[in-house]
Amino acid sequence: MEPVELTVAMTHYDQMTDLVTGKVQVEGIKLRCLDFKVEEIFYRFELFREWEVSEMSMATYISLVSRGDMSMIGLPVFPSRVFRHSSFYVRSGEFSNPKQLAGKIIGIPEWAMTAGIYARALLVHEWGVPLESIEWIQAGVNQAGRSEKVPLALPRGVKVRPVGDRNLDEMLLGGDIDAIISAHAPTSFENGDPRVTRLIPNTFEIEMEYAKRTGVIPIMHLMVVKRETVEAYPWALRNLFTAFDESRARSVARLSVAPAGPASRVPVLWLEEAMKNTREAFGGLAFPYGVEQNRQTLEAFAKWSYEQGVAHRMLSVEDLFPSQVGSGFKI
Repeated sequence: MEPVELTVAMTHYDQMTDLVTGKVQVEGIKLRCLDFKVEEIFYRFELFREWEVSEMSMATYISLVSRGDMSMIGLPVFPSRVFRHSSFYVRSGEFSNPKQLAGKIIGIPEWAMTAGIYARALLVHEWGVPLESIEWIQAGVNQAGRSEKVPLALPRGVKVRPVGDRNLDEMLLGGDIDAIISAHAPTSFENGDPRVTRLIPNTFEIEMEYAKRTGVIPIMHLMVVKRETVEAYPWALRNLFTAFDESRARSVARLSVAPAGPASRVPVLWLEEAMKNTREAFGGLAFPYGVEQNRQTLEAFAKWSYEQGVAHRMLSVEDLFPSQVGSGFKI
């Protein structure tokens, strides 16, 4: 039987390398891999569903499912994970503690962004800053004209005011807002402008403590499959997950031994220490896929998404991922 041909669009993360190069094969499937920036992937798949398998924002996915959109099925494959303690940008010398953000004006590129959900959860659950105490401004970080992509169900007392003719960077520098929460740094910060700094400049120890205490290591993106594809090939979902996970395992193994020997195979210094810290943060397996290995993070994200009005109803982890990829088998 000829393999089914499917197209997948995703950023070429290292953990996807062996899948992209064909060293890892998907049983019964021939993959055509497209590599774009995530913004283009999200835009084209969300609006036009141009391919069968796609990388997607966790925030967009949970918003769609909560509003009854079942046109895609989530795979518990999580290629991008980033702590968001470093996503707070302020004017230098004005703030020394996150609690000081209470009552201030904060700019965001979009309310329904995955990074923003995790960052606002830090405000509320780690630092005791109520969301309703803040005046929220929505605009592009470095370009004017950005707008929300999904409808919101904002909690009582929370208001978000869009600004279409200015960007957050210029508003921060001009004193019109007090802080920016963004996955992408403002241009002023990237250019080394001394007027702008991160609220928490050195986050490693804080993030490691947070991971060990809460079990939450933020998931930014997941992979999804069009429902019509799964209905046509019910076996494809598990086969895709198995191949993604094998490619991830090979990447972790490759990076774990990269510093060994007479030459460095990866252009990163102290990689061995970084891999050690990564495994420690996860409690063993680095960057695990699957539901049970990530349940604490997924349950927290579902709760915070609903609290913040990105998800329109409270969802369980089982609402997000089908049973056939939620658990594995043992021999």
